Amino acid sequence: MSLQEILIPSITKAVQELFDVSIDKIEFQATRKDFEGDITMVIFPLLKVIKGNPADIGTKIGTYLVKNVDLVEKCNVVAGFLNILISDAYYVNFFSKIATDTTFGFVTPSENESAMMVEYSSPNTNKPLHLGHVRNVLLGYSVAKIIKASGKKVYKTQIINDRGIHICKSMLAWKKLGNGQTPQSTGLKGDKLVGNFYVEFDKMYKAEMATILAQGKTEDEAKKQAPIIIEAQQMLLDWEAGKPEVIELWKTMNHWVYDGFEQTYKTIGVDFDKNYYESNTYLLGKEVVQLGLEKGVFEKDPDGSVWIDLTPEGLDRKIVLRSDGTAVYMTQDIGTAIQRVKDFPDIGGMVYTVGNEQDYHFKVLFLILKKLGFDWAKNLFHLSYGMVELPSGKMKSREGTVVDADDLMQEMTTTAQTISEELGKLDGYSDAEKAKLYTTIGLGALKYYMLKVDPKKQMMFNPEESVDFAGNTGPFIQYTYARIQSILRKANFDTTQFNSLPSLHPKEKELLKQIELFPEVIQNAAHNHSPALIANYTYDLVKEYNSFYQTVSILGEDDLNKKVLRVQLSKKVADIIKAAFDMLGIEVPERM
Repeated sequence: MSLQEILIPSITKAVQELFDVSIDKIEFQATRKDFEGDITMVIFPLLKVIKGNPADIGTKIGTYLVKNVDLVEKCNVVAGFLNILISDAYYVNFFSKIATDTTFGFVTPSENESAMMVEYSSPNTNKPLHLGHVRNVLLGYSVAKIIKASGKKVYKTQIINDRGIHICKSMLAWKKLGNGQTPQSTGLKGDKLVGNFYVEFDKMYKAEMATILAQGKTEDEAKKQAPIIIEAQQMLLDWEAGKPEVIELWKTMNHWVYDGFEQTYKTIGVDFDKNYYESNTYLLGKEVVQLGLEKGVFEKDPDGSVWIDLTPEGLDRKIVLRSDGTAVYMTQDIGTAIQRVKDFPDIGGMVYTVGNEQDYHFKVLFLILKKLGFDWAKNLFHLSYGMVELPSGKMKSREGTVVDADDLMQEMTTTAQTISEELGKLDGYSDAEKAKLYTTIGLGALKYYMLKVDPKKQMMFNPEESVDFAGNTGPFIQYTYARIQSILRKANFDTTQFNSLPSLHPKEKELLKQIELFPEVIQNAAHNHSPALIANYTYDLVKEYNSFYQTVSILGEDDLNKKVLRVQLSKKVADIIKAAFDMLGIEVPERM
């Protein structure tokens, strides 16, 4: 039970006895550092039901709490805020209960609890994963871990966009320029090889457009009349018609890409429980259109196309079936959502990790699914995130100016190596241990820098800044974890038992207050689908620990009880760092 949960009944009783008023909500906040207290009750909301001066109301409630609640030592009022000082005994008792709890903060999923599905990555098979995908997969994977930690079963999935004109562009360029090249013959990862041909297509397309423009045609005419785009469009028609040689080339090149993706996912440390493929799902949803027509959710136009009118909800009319009977992306997404619930019947909701340019699409999708009467549709969430930019500007896949995910991860590892060697703290490490450490630090820096920012915000990624060993960075937190492991290795005495202490050092108490927040932070992060809450909590915890470490003696303390408590506190902080970083998909090194 949290401190707030303990205080609420006593405060409710105080208000009832003092003012003869019932209240159903009490607002708390952390006490400001410049005031004495451990938790603060905000008095202003009570003015709706209690007439009087906020300071007087707060003083009366505070006096009542000191007199009637054992864990409340003192209270003071500043304007409309009641600062409550909690006894050391409460925090010592709290710590004795959680010191050896290896699952502190985590909730075990209930058998009756519905599961959540989290979709992320969902790449195109015409190019390798890039910086934008990195933010996507890190967000989706972390949110899945956080939701699981909060007490729900989670399925991780992606839908691979393996069909369409963009795929045909890479295939056609390979046919024209590939000379039989394969990942094996070139030594390139399959996704990179296919991506190179996507860039080559764009070069050929632009060259043909330039020739047509020189003949006096408009740009729009040039785009449509370039022979290579006409060939690509014909290839797409051949694919949809099932032409054997086109299907065979499509399968071959897609598998090159899948193998490449798998290597990237393994390096970055994410995985999936099930993959869906657009080539299998693009026809899904067409039968749902008929169901929607029968229910009056959809309407058919004179040309045979089917629409849904969402203008009463402030949106617009949206097509769900073309007049020729072909499906649109919206139809496919409707069908895929329904199929996923068929595949995993315990799903009670879904999280879609997709960039904010698709905000409108998901508003429409979720509304349609609700109108179709699916109960789980009320638990759909678009994890919308902002674009990632570099100091050098935006990226363009077709021009080959993207930041490749594999290259980025290698650069982060190299940067970590350079900084680590400059700090010169790796004496006694083998080459293999050094390589492992560089990867742990480099990828930790990348992931933390990406995840500490609120998902909704656009962000600038600065590789050098992210690997700084000071400040709000992954390596700074990893270094603190490694420092604590060093303390634990040196603790050559029984650290399992301590007798209750009469009082705590202020730094011990501040650290315990921060530790106590961990379960609430997990629940808030799951509710808000925000790894940033976990990341920034961990940074605050580490700052509090470092202040504790610099102020009090740990292994040099003469009082054995105090020394044992401080070692146990250090271990608990390390355990929370490791658990929090695991939710972010980040490893922690035992030495650094």
